[in-house]
Amino acid sequence: MTATGSSTKLPSRREDAVEIIRRLRAAGHVAYLAGGCVRDELLGLIPKDFDVATDAPPARVKEIFPKAQGVGAAFGVMLVRAGVSMIEVATFRTDSAYSDGRRPDSVEFTDAQHDALRRDFTINGLFFDAIEQKVIDFVGGQDDLRAKRLRAIGDPQQRFGEDYLRLLRAVRFAARFDLKIEQSTRDAIVRFASRLTQISPERICEELRLMLTAPTLAKSYAMLREFGLLDVVTRFVSPTPSNPSSKCGSTLDHLDAHGTVSYELALAALAHDKLRADAPDSPQHQLFTKDSIARSVRGLRKALRISNDETEALHTILSFGQLLDPSAPPSVAKLKRHLALPASQDARHFLAAIAKNDTAAAPIIANLEEQFAQFEKTEFAPPPLLTGDHLVAVGWHPSPLFKRVLDEVYDQQLEGRIATHEEAMKLAQSLRN
Repeated sequence: MTATGSSTKLPSRREDAVEIIRRLRAAGHVAYLAGGCVRDELLGLIPKDFDVATDAPPARVKEIFPKAQGVGAAFGVMLVRAGVSMIEVATFRTDSAYSDGRRPDSVEFTDAQHDALRRDFTINGLFFDAIEQKVIDFVGGQDDLRAKRLRAIGDPQQRFGEDYLRLLRAVRFAARFDLKIEQSTRDAIVRFASRLTQISPERICEELRLMLTAPTLAKSYAMLREFGLLDVVTRFVSPTPSNPSSKCGSTLDHLDAHGTVSYELALAALAHDKLRADAPDSPQHQLFTKDSIARSVRGLRKALRISNDETEALHTILSFGQLLDPSAPPSVAKLKRHLALPASQDARHFLAAIAKNDTAAAPIIANLEEQFAQFEKTEFAPPPLLTGDHLVAVGWHPSPLFKRVLDEVYDQQLEGRIATHEEAMKLAQSLRN
């Protein structure tokens, strides 16, 4: 089995994993490639990682590979260096109860078949014998791959009850590999959706990051809405439930056309869809009030623990919605200030997605984009003619007036009304008086 079915040279990481398998086999143990790497190769993809599963317990792995590191020895996981790679080597195991909805309370080392039966989905429960060159399939994963079907191993309710993050993983795998989720597995996702609140925001955030920045984000988003998972993730943004059957489309649905989508842009689109659900008949600019933007950013930060940089970018993208008020067209200075913000390109994509879904807002957004494109041909963010140091040097003291004056002077510079330091200082003195 190869990643492409051709004579293309395999990644060295795979060769390193196979060398570990050879050494384990030479020492009298069973050892296979396991999980996602097997699935990916069967689909003709090149895996990012290659994991090894074996009947050798951690202590025995340490004997065979003295420099192996225990990264989860209690669960049978060791990290082994081979060639240029660090490969995870996991002992076949069965799991006890999952009291915390995340990890088993204890494990018992076992054989390959029982190890496969404790995994999440059949497509992830496959092994590959790299010596005999054959797939080891105890769960029907190959049939499900051929049928383009995602199915939980065993009882779906038990699988999801063990680790609620599997609810999101089901969506990610189904979208990534274009699989239809089997009915009993779908039913269990809906039933357990509310339990997602018991998973840490960081783990949820990482799953969403993988889903919403990929080319399959529209498929992922549709399933998140359909299964009620989106309402759980966005519960701090808005109490209004999402409507899977809505015919008006969504902002996030229109982001695919821009190729790679940043996580902040995807979250902004998600927040906008929730804001519009709260007020479906309101003009766009009325959705983007200072309070609604703050609530959306705060809610997503609480739900997902996004970083400070991501939070700032998300706020910037949503703030571009405030430019859409037809009764108060933004000044040149305001547009240039927005264009100079680090997340401005994402914000323009955000507005473009809104335009595709709102005929009333489309001409306003088209006009904004035309102005942005013209400004880009100029020095739209020049160094300020007047700084705080200049004011302090002539006897000013920092105060609320201090910032207001500097902002007004810079706005006048951006508008082209002043062009020299002397003019800037003269304006500042007049504003002070």
